[in-house]
Amino acid sequence: MGLGVFGYAGPRRCSEVVAQQAQTNGGNTGQAKIEAKVNVVLVPVVVRDAAGRTIGDLKKENFQVFDRDKPQPISGFSVQGRAAEAGTTDGAAKSSSAATGAGTAGSSAEKNAAAADSVATGGQRRFLVFMFDDMHFEVGQLMRAQALASKMLPESLAPTDMAAIVSLAGRNSGVTSDQTVLQEAIRKLTVQPIHQHAAHTCPDIDYYQADLIINKHNMQAYDAAVRDTLTCGHMDPSEYKFIADQLMRMAAAQSLSVGESDVQVSLSTVRDFVRRMAVLPGERTLILISPGFLTVTAEGMTEKSEILDLAARSNVTINSLDVRGLYSTEMEGGAMGTSSSRDLQSGVRSEYHAATMNLSEDVMAELAQGTGGTFFHNTNDFEGGFKKLAEAPEFVYLLEIPIDGVKPDGTFHPLRVTIDRSGAVVKARRGYFAPAPAKPEKEKKKH
Repeated sequence: MGLGVFGYAGPRRCSEVVAQQAQTNGGNTGQAKIEAKVNVVLVPVVVRDAAGRTIGDLKKENFQVFDRDKPQPISGFSVQGRAAEAGTTDGAAKSSSAATGAGTAGSSAEKNAAAADSVATGGQRRFLVFMFDDMHFEVGQLMRAQALASKMLPESLAPTDMAAIVSLAGRNSGVTSDQTVLQEAIRKLTVQPIHQHAAHTCPDIDYYQADLIINKHNMQAYDAAVRDTLTCGHMDPSEYKFIADQLMRMAAAQSLSVGESDVQVSLSTVRDFVRRMAVLPGERTLILISPGFLTVTAEGMTEKSEILDLAARSNVTINSLDVRGLYSTEMEGGAMGTSSSRDLQSGVRSEYHAATMNLSEDVMAELAQGTGGTFFHNTNDFEGGFKKLAEAPEFVYLLEIPIDGVKPDGTFHPLRVTIDRSGAVVKARRGYFAPAPAKPEKEKKKH
């Protein structure tokens, strides 16, 4: 089933989506698209004026893209009208109908009924996938998100909109316009800490500190962890420092493994939904509602870059809401764990906690900014944020830059996009990863 990730859900079925797609295939959807190539990077860009309104009259020559501060040619250019039908192309950009490949879903009767309904409704439909981060919510955050969504969803969806309630841990309402189905799916959400660091252990080394120790070889983090192990284990440093070192290394490796599994599952779920949304024949928006999570390793950053590439090819906007609102980076008394008084006085653990809190929002910011979406954070006006996130930007520019000359070493390339219009605010993806180096022949044979 082409849309199997969303499944069956109420009166407006996925078969209706399939039927509507069959009608739009072969015609111009009004959404110009660049054809994806392996040796290019796609950069969605949203430009707003001082009042926050999207600007839609810019041309390719108005833009300049810098890769590691070096100007790059723009080999392809298009304007995608997401909230309103609009589109122009230049260079490698080409008009494209909705993606194909979903024509086997449902029975013939369902398809015929859906096709008839599709003809009756007409127009371009909006598809909104509300993704709840049940793998990282605290109980209070989940309750806040549920109350917010239950209240705001009826106000945010038009009668012709299709929506789904999904979660990182696997909840899925299916695509539907039935508010009863959506509300029930929201009510059934629960906290699912599948890959979570076990706090208050001896030694207590979280994902952030483990990455510093193992991947970044940070001596401050290493020394603090050894002292922590000696203190919580009531060991004499003169006799047991070697044992403390070994215990610390095992704990750090375990914490890093758990953290990497968490990030891999979380980001692969986001990527999978973006991929599945590519076949939906209309405006596509994924809304991530989350407290955030760390993506500090090279693997995590690479995964984010791949999601941005896929979202650009699939014409999917990702909006995100930080459910923490206005939050404090101060540690609560019970979170001090087993740290020695020396560590607490020097602020090492507090420093790591604050860094974790601040860096956790990066994934939400990057996915939103890199797809032309909106990141709503650092405010407790959740209702205003929810309304804003249910809207896609009216115009998104899609720039294509060639990377034929980029060294295939797997390194990160920061991008900067500028325009020649004063007072305008530009939002674009922060960068991309160069292709990974080719594996030696011996290593290839092992796999």
